[in-house]
Amino acid sequence: MLSRWMFLLWASSALCELRLDPLVDTKQGLIKGLRADDGDYSMFLGIPYGRVDTENPFGESKPYPKFETAFEAYDDSAICPQVEEFNNTIVGNLDCLHLNVYVPHSATSRNKLPVLVWIYGGGFRIGFAGRYLYGPKYLVRHDVILVTLNYRLGPYGFMCLDLPEVPGNQGLKDQALALKWVKENIEEFGGNSNKITIFGESAGAASVEFHLLSNQEKLYHQAILHSGSVFGTWVFKESDNTVPSKIAKQLGFETNNVYEALDFLKTVDEKLVIAASTELSLYQHPCVEKEFENVDRFIHTHPINIDVVAKAKGMPILTGFNSQEELMAYATLPDKDYEKLNPFDDILSLVFDMDQLKGLDLVRHFYIGDDKITSDVKWDLINFNSDIRFNYGITRSLERFLKNGANVYNYLFSYEGGRNFVKRRFNVTEGEAAHADELGYLFDVSFFDVMSEDDQLVIDRMTTMWTNFVKYGNPTPEVTDLLPVSWPAVTKDSHNYFNIDKELTTGNRPFTHRMSFWELFYTLNEKAIKGYVDKV
Repeated sequence: MLSRWMFLLWASSALCELRLDPLVDTKQGLIKGLRADDGDYSMFLGIPYGRVDTENPFGESKPYPKFETAFEAYDDSAICPQVEEFNNTIVGNLDCLHLNVYVPHSATSRNKLPVLVWIYGGGFRIGFAGRYLYGPKYLVRHDVILVTLNYRLGPYGFMCLDLPEVPGNQGLKDQALALKWVKENIEEFGGNSNKITIFGESAGAASVEFHLLSNQEKLYHQAILHSGSVFGTWVFKESDNTVPSKIAKQLGFETNNVYEALDFLKTVDEKLVIAASTELSLYQHPCVEKEFENVDRFIHTHPINIDVVAKAKGMPILTGFNSQEELMAYATLPDKDYEKLNPFDDILSLVFDMDQLKGLDLVRHFYIGDDKITSDVKWDLINFNSDIRFNYGITRSLERFLKNGANVYNYLFSYEGGRNFVKRRFNVTEGEAAHADELGYLFDVSFFDVMSEDDQLVIDRMTTMWTNFVKYGNPTPEVTDLLPVSWPAVTKDSHNYFNIDKELTTGNRPFTHRMSFWELFYTLNEKAIKGYVDKV
């Protein structure tokens, strides 16, 4: 890349051919990359941006020191400790705060490309940034630089103890550290540090919104949120300083002293800590941090209490959800198991103080009337779960962005094809688009070997619209043969949305009757929402 890029001449022993591989001189030091073999771009894999403190592995990470020699960025296999989703095995270690940079060869010091930074989802418990799931070739062909990053998960990323050493939200702070690295170093890769879009799915989308709400430095210029919001019923959790003692006890060390428990846990293999916390169902999530002197807080109050989102003013934001987010909650559930369900109480109790809640019966009647909970009301329960866990929270966040002066684009992903991520993994053929199903049309998911003409069309359309947004702040700056329908922004008078299916269409407010019901229900029960602080 002109003066910013150098090249290494390598001899391929297998083919006896010469190959040019990139070498970039960054503020962190020299970084060697690889030329991709599936497109006109280079890869810089596994660059360490942060280091976990071995004396406090549940606390805040620090920037990775400068490289003394050229770093060989050839390996994207790092994964933070977790029970990974594909084989249900415990994997990973704390040397995982790495990121990957994918650079089209069109990037030069005179042609700085916009940057797209991906934050993976996985409920704050699972996830990784590697090409096995997030292959870059569909996006980088549109002349944008793609960055994917790892962040800590579970107890290492989100243990909240009301202690200055472990205040909470360490995983979000990892993300912020990675974003700072991108901001400071991406110019050397031919990127435009003044044109950075952050995007994420599910917990990754909630993370993006937390970055918007935080008082931390603004290190990006636009945001894309897939199927996630800080208002999701699964996102927030109160701090609990008994967690270390419970995990320690499960591993054979009994103490009620939180510091003794932490001292013990830092000596234990990370996989054992993950195993113990999983066995006890001690799942950790973002929380409101207690204030301590000289300790930065990432989340200072529950999102329900925040009206002003200063970072959103004038910012292009793209957000939306899939047509049947919670399809998988019931798609494979045996008929006999429905009688064990109590979804209305179970899910609403995550959000509301049930002693103060008004109108619980209204929710049940709105979705299933007087019917009993059986497989006959499966699709109604899918709608209920989707609305309360995802759709309404995303709609609520969208309205807040709009009120704060953001330029918002809203989508509904409805396409059912051969690359719907979750449905294909679990061989589900009924229904429409489930949670995370859109990922197969943005990323080159390595284990998909199906590609119909319709699938390819959806890939071409989605990656074009997403990268148009990155470049121009508008997913359809012009109507073309590929994109024959203009995507209108949301306005105060018209809640426009763009339906992504085999055909592209527009509409006004997705699932309008269901969203209106929840708007009234939340207004009725505002003071019963957990975390609510009366402003009077």
